[in-house]
Amino acid sequence: MAKKQRENEKIKMKTGDFVLTILMMGLVLFGIIMVFSASYYVAISDYSNPYYYLIRDGIWAFLGTILFVFCKFFPYKYYKKMAFPLMVTSFILLLLLFTPLGKDVNGATRWIRLGSDSLTIMPGEIAKICAILFVAKFLSDKPKRILSFTEGILPLVVLCGAYFGLILKQPNMSTAITVAAIIVGMMFVAGLNLKYLFGIGIAGCTGIIALILAEPYRMKRMFSFIDPFQDPLGAGWQAAQSLLALGSGGLFGVGLGKSIQKTLYLPEPQNDFIFAIIGEELGYIGCLILIAVYIVLIWRCAHISLNAPDLFGMLIASGITIMLAVQVILNIAVVTSSMPPTGIILPFVSFGGNALLLFMGSMGILLNISRHSAK
Repeated sequence: MAKKQRENEKIKMKTGDFVLTILMMGLVLFGIIMVFSASYYVAISDYSNPYYYLIRDGIWAFLGTILFVFCKFFPYKYYKKMAFPLMVTSFILLLLLFTPLGKDVNGATRWIRLGSDSLTIMPGEIAKICAILFVAKFLSDKPKRILSFTEGILPLVVLCGAYFGLILKQPNMSTAITVAAIIVGMMFVAGLNLKYLFGIGIAGCTGIIALILAEPYRMKRMFSFIDPFQDPLGAGWQAAQSLLALGSGGLFGVGLGKSIQKTLYLPEPQNDFIFAIIGEELGYIGCLILIAVYIVLIWRCAHISLNAPDLFGMLIASGITIMLAVQVILNIAVVTSSMPPTGIILPFVSFGGNALLLFMGSMGILLNISRHSAK
């Protein structure tokens, strides 16, 4: 009876792995299609090649698939030895942004050149997975650390502040908030006392409000999202065009490839605001289906976290789940003008090689943890 139960559990876990893989690959393929649709006119305008973003996105998806397969079979326990060096490397890369290697685009320095302007890496994206691995190692080495303010909570708060400060200086507040949310979320999963959680939350919210009040352009963004049509040609331009795209889609959309807002009205339609193009072309129903896919994917990630064979694996899986959920929520909130515009991509769907590699590799790590659980 016990043997049969173990076999059933193993079969059930293999089915779960298959669902996660299918959802991820489905989102990646859907993303390639929507990136091509959303970027068609931008690619013609900027590069005189309508297939520019399609080709690059396809290459990144291919590389991401290789990384996904590698991470699926690479034993996740080896990441414990690599966690500290990776964390140090992530800080070095963040500091390199403020050297001549940093590439400035529209007043933000978020990329490091690798020989040419066309090949770059984004340290802010790398910092997410490095933070997850280090926090998982730090808390799993001595699980009771999270109960001590000086030995566990304070060091992680300092780490969180260091990441937040360096990423904010780029400036890139959305990524800084994402990294902070990942670290604090992992602390909560590890057993952080609620009084400390509320204290960290209040301090963080106060700090973010202070940063917004200190910068005029952030103040404009803060007020523009509340009513973007007050200044539709200025601070509210992105949010206004995004809402027009979503409203134009109606229930079933205007049809794939037939968006009007992507014809140089909506800035970065293939990146941060691709969800608006999805809403315009595929309608409210299309958006609901996409959100449902993300919900199921997040549920599968959480399932792997709950069934991880050890604390280290559970914390890694939890961190990846938090990262995925936070980015989906923030991106959709920005596109629907529920929060100020920020540069946050929609996982697996938006154009961006660094982010696609990060998320596909992360799914591979989750499947590896799941495979160990099945054993």
